[in-house]
Amino acid sequence: MLTLDGGIVNGLLESLGFQKVNFLLSEEWFRPLYILQVIWREAGWGTIVFLAAIAAVDTQLYEAATMDGANRFRQMWHITLPAIRSVIVILLILKIGDILELGFEHVYLLLNSANRRVAEIFDTYVYVTGLQQGQSSYSTAVGFFKGFVGLILVIIANRLAKKYGEEGIY
Repeated sequence: MLTLDGGIVNGLLESLGFQKVNFLLSEEWFRPLYILQVIWREAGWGTIVFLAAIAAVDTQLYEAATMDGANRFRQMWHITLPAIRSVIVILLILKIGDILELGFEHVYLLLNSANRRVAEIFDTYVYVTGLQQGQSSYSTAVGFFKGFVGLILVIIANRLAKKYGEEGIY
């Protein structure tokens, strides 16, 4: 899809008069490509969770707001968002704990010698130093550090959520 020779995107770029881009070997395109792929991967799960939370909101609240003259935006701002605030906070806390977890498999499959300078993350670094270079104690320490930082971030985010009146995750 993104290859230089027969990719759909490069075919479209060429038909519009632009120059072909080798997306998989370009340092400039690694981060935007990765971010788009993560958004595409995570959108389904987020949609399911938020639709379930929105489905639990009492419909009588929307009817009353309509009778009072509230438009869609006001209904969303004053009814939907406060009703699903706890779900938003819990998912935010979980994502904050996962902030250093970028997905080893995803990055490793996109990683090559041309984009290694911008594509190296903790997980691929641990893999290279631990398994390929044989420095298992050092790579274990790096992996532990990553997990410890994630734990500290979850604890801080949970305390902040409780401070501002939400339940948190524990």
